[in-house]
Amino acid sequence: MTVVTRFAPSPTGFLHIGGGRTALFNWLYARNTGGKFLLRIEDTDRQRSTDAAVDAIIDGLKWLGLDWDGDAVSQFERKDRHAEVAHQMLAAGKAYRCYCSPEELEEMRAAQKAAGQPMRYDGRWRDRPESDAPPGVAPVIRLKAPQEGQTVLNDLVQGEVTVQNAQLDDLILLRADGTPTYLLAVVVDDHDMGVTHVIRGDDHLTNTFRQIQIFNSMGWDLPRFGHIPLIHGPDGAKLSKRHGALGVDAYRDMGYLPEAVRNYLLRLGWSHGDDEIISTEQAIEWFNLESIGRSASRFDFAKLENLNAHYMRLADDSRLLGLIAPRLEADLGRSLSEAERDLLTRAMSGLKQRARTVVDLAQSARFYVAPQPLSYDEKATALLDEKGRNLLKELAAAFAAEPDFTAAALESQVRAFAEARGEKLGKVAQPLRAALTGSTVSPPIFEVAELLGREATLSRIRDAAGAA
Repeated sequence: MTVVTRFAPSPTGFLHIGGGRTALFNWLYARNTGGKFLLRIEDTDRQRSTDAAVDAIIDGLKWLGLDWDGDAVSQFERKDRHAEVAHQMLAAGKAYRCYCSPEELEEMRAAQKAAGQPMRYDGRWRDRPESDAPPGVAPVIRLKAPQEGQTVLNDLVQGEVTVQNAQLDDLILLRADGTPTYLLAVVVDDHDMGVTHVIRGDDHLTNTFRQIQIFNSMGWDLPRFGHIPLIHGPDGAKLSKRHGALGVDAYRDMGYLPEAVRNYLLRLGWSHGDDEIISTEQAIEWFNLESIGRSASRFDFAKLENLNAHYMRLADDSRLLGLIAPRLEADLGRSLSEAERDLLTRAMSGLKQRARTVVDLAQSARFYVAPQPLSYDEKATALLDEKGRNLLKELAAAFAAEPDFTAAALESQVRAFAEARGEKLGKVAQPLRAALTGSTVSPPIFEVAELLGREATLSRIRDAAGAA
């Protein structure tokens, strides 16, 4: 059997981070087994579905690096096929027309609520003849669901789960206007697309029992189901925006790398021993459904940042330049020159060691391309007092005469400079750092000086030495 998984989002908004994890698990299982990963856009809700949301979902999947096989399928475009199946069930006696008006249904629910009963359709049109149909009423088509016994699901994550059929009413397959319901469309599409494994959030568990009944009524083979526990916030409550229930695009904007997000989402509900850092290649090799946990995972931004910092250090320098350049250009209000791009690329190995996100990286790199005179933060300003400025004036002369403008040579010179004045290295290096970067935190300052070059280094020192 060739494994076929699918990701089937509704285009009513962005690609939620929980949806990203569902897509990842489906993608990994398909790639691990040599199967297919399909994308289906469940756009039957025409009032809420938007083209912008479809674009956001596709953009989010592409950013995460989750490629799908074949073309994305629009569920709405298959509505005629869904209706065809409903009429097949009607002809086979597996479904029936229901002529209840909205008022009757409301009265039914009110009576059930008053009696303390579960609110569900009572089957009043289940066995009535068509001759009883009231004139001028367009019927819905309902599934003639089994009323006795039980429906059993052998879930790949949850284990065996059972529901008594008496708890499930005769669901609507086709609305009065002839449009299919979500539950029917999903089953028909999964069957027609040859889906073998349905891996999704456990908030769909109740829907699954209804869908199984449709599969059985049509005599179709059931796919295997695996329902993943949802992601919770750090406090154990349902994931909300304050916890990180944002779109995948928001994580990109916050400066996370897709490989870090993939790694983090993989570990939210799946494990491979004690491994925390798992490359995409390892994830494809190791992934299985048996290692998905049954309990909810808790979203932790600190862990995500730690992972991201790891992947930042591994990332290619030119790639990181491509990520920070638009941010710097927006901040500076101009394009970066080729010389500035070259400088930033050469500086990247030092910059990325301390960055946790692309946002951090852009902020820490800004001093290399900032206009002069630099702006000094509060701590840097404190270092550029009269003593600091006087040291820098003397240091400028020494740097101007240095024949070997390299980090090693500059460090040796500053050490000798400090020793000759009875100062510790930091008493000279920190004002130098303030002068060259506008801050007290940066990559090793002698490396910074070498990268800036003699002319820019001396220019910044002189600016700072003359600062009030």
